[in-house]
Amino acid sequence: MPADRIELRGLRAFGRHGVFDAERTLGQEFVVDVTLHLDLHAAAAGDDLTRTVNYGEVAQDAAAVVAGEPAALIETVAERIAAECLARPLVERVQVAVHKPAAPIPLPFDDVVVRVERSRVRRAVVALGANLGDRRAALQGAAYALAALPGTVLRAVSPVYETVALVLPGTGPQPDYLNAVVLADTSLAPDALLAQAQRVEAAFGRERSERWGARTLDVDIVSVEGVVSDRPELTLPHPRAAERAFVLAPWAAADPSAQLPGHGPVSALLHALADEERAGVRRRDDLALVLP
Repeated sequence: MPADRIELRGLRAFGRHGVFDAERTLGQEFVVDVTLHLDLHAAAAGDDLTRTVNYGEVAQDAAAVVAGEPAALIETVAERIAAECLARPLVERVQVAVHKPAAPIPLPFDDVVVRVERSRVRRAVVALGANLGDRRAALQGAAYALAALPGTVLRAVSPVYETVALVLPGTGPQPDYLNAVVLADTSLAPDALLAQAQRVEAAFGRERSERWGARTLDVDIVSVEGVVSDRPELTLPHPRAAERAFVLAPWAAADPSAQLPGHGPVSALLHALADEERAGVRRRDDLALVLP
């Protein structure tokens, strides 16, 4: 989850929320705090308002919720404000506190506060590959490990494909790969998902000593719904996914209507590859993975 955040504190707005008729008729002042979690690197580097969230607009949205349709519970008000915040694509997580300092409590008190925390859930496409050791066990173990991540649910696991290894010119041949793709709904931010993917690779003995070298496990993030990134450490969508049959074939099998952002339908991209590229991947139904 991004460490950067924008905080709005003490926003005051008049509303008519409450269980009692008097609260609906007379109304009262509510106080709202909002914390937005998002990546602010690009905004800061370019001094660019379009790469961040306009906190003035967030304040207006929250005030409109408070002044809008009455709710019996301030829990409902907090939920509505959180939904408005998450409607902004850059926001990964939001914390909302709704204060009701004039709540109808017949005792001395300072405040009543309801706090909610909500995270964006996005569809992530993750490619798995292995060509050393027990290849199927590595792919299955990676699927189990991804399913165990916080805020993550695996929705589909593709068939397994066996693929001729790509090697650098002048290097010797390698064992064939097994490849698969998993589709996951996750509230993890892309950077957090990348960190977890690298931990999974390390758990299976992945070493990064040689580019395009043989490996016990590869866990690559291909795309994350609604996210475009050109940072070297995490480029999304994956810059070479449109050219790789060992990504496109299992992805199309797992989701025939899949789209690679910026490139179009995955099935069409696969069909457009050269015949020898597509011939290099062979479906292995005898090695099918189990959806955790």
